[in-house]
Amino acid sequence: MFKTRDPNLKVDPVACTSALASVQDALYVLSGKWKIPIIIALSEGNKRFGELQRAVTGIAPKVLSSELKMLELNGFVVRRVYDTIPVSVEYELLEYSNTLTSVIDALKKWGDQHRKKLQSEARKTRADARSLKQEVEALKSEV
Repeated sequence: MFKTRDPNLKVDPVACTSALASVQDALYVLSGKWKIPIIIALSEGNKRFGELQRAVTGIAPKVLSSELKMLELNGFVVRRVYDTIPVSVEYELLEYSNTLTSVIDALKKWGDQHRKKLQSEARKTRADARSLKQEVEALKSEV
């Protein structure tokens, strides 16, 4: 998809614009760092607000509430209110959320790959630094 462009290759501007619009729509719906973790947490089963907040480490209650409302508006989550004392509320994934399975799997795969790349580069940087330090020490001992 993002290979080096062949200068002789004709690009269809309508197809590019359409692809860009589709990606922007997806990013609009799934933007931010919390929506996908909320969906993943709910994939384990229905959760009450407090359970969900504990499952999605680091999210503030106000942000969780806002993100759940957006997920409801986009048809991924339903909020179920039960007539109990006190009133209990549960959040549940809707069938439409299953359409994100391949997206989340692809993001996980890419994230794993990216983490390994960064770790490999960090190891190489540390090895280069050690090698440089050894060279400096060797030069100092020669002087």
